[in-house]
Amino acid sequence: MPRTRLLRQGNADLRRHNISVWTLPAWVVRLPSGKSMNVCPSAGICADLCFARTGSYTRYPNVRDAHMRNLMLTLEDLPRFERLMTEEVQHKRHAGGFVRVHDAGDFYSREYLEAWLRIVASAPAVSFYCYSKEITLLHDVIGKEGEKAPANFAWCPSLGGREDRHVDRSRRHADVFPDEAAISRAGYASQSASDLLAVYGPERVGIPANNIPHLRKKQGPRETFGSLQRARDERLDRKNARHRPQRPVTVPDQDSVFART
Repeated sequence: MPRTRLLRQGNADLRRHNISVWTLPAWVVRLPSGKSMNVCPSAGICADLCFARTGSYTRYPNVRDAHMRNLMLTLEDLPRFERLMTEEVQHKRHAGGFVRVHDAGDFYSREYLEAWLRIVASAPAVSFYCYSKEITLLHDVIGKEGEKAPANFAWCPSLGGREDRHVDRSRRHADVFPDEAAISRAGYASQSASDLLAVYGPERVGIPANNIPHLRKKQGPRETFGSLQRARDERLDRKNARHRPQRPVTVPDQDSVFART
């Protein structure tokens, strides 16, 4: 039986803009071997508020299984994944369209990211984009300005991860806000009209939180993923400072001091 397509059609908003999606499971998963793996190595506060860890992504076994199959394909045979995905994105149905790499999961290793960049380069008629919290990995592989990336690849640093400190907030980035009013008050541009605005629109992009009641309650009416992560980082810094060994003060030997005078 031939393998089904690797890319899927996204929700109605994504379909309206001709965006196909590649998805992995979110955050920590249990592999068939029994070992655990973090598919989002730099996740921070976002892991507590992640829509992909609730709702249809976890409620329906067929959806969970599909995401896990994607992950296992990349883990067990990355060259085969690369070959299959390259063949798929080069098909004429994707020409002139967009591929969102990950609406859950992230670039969990350098090898996986580099495979994707080769896939992207193989299909110049398709535009690829992603949000990511793997800031230092992407900077290292494609450069801080993306100068080493294929021309048809765009990415947006997404706040709420453990590498937020490496995000230049005067440049392109995205943050998740409680609602549209909060996005406007902060002076961000809403991404609601199109997911593509995060990579091709204004540089400061606000994403309204998913309408999942218990996640909205946990986030609070005024906090963003970025502000919650900043508060967590500050608490961790204070904790580390309290436990950091103090450098001993060296008192000069009196005889040696007098000998120099």
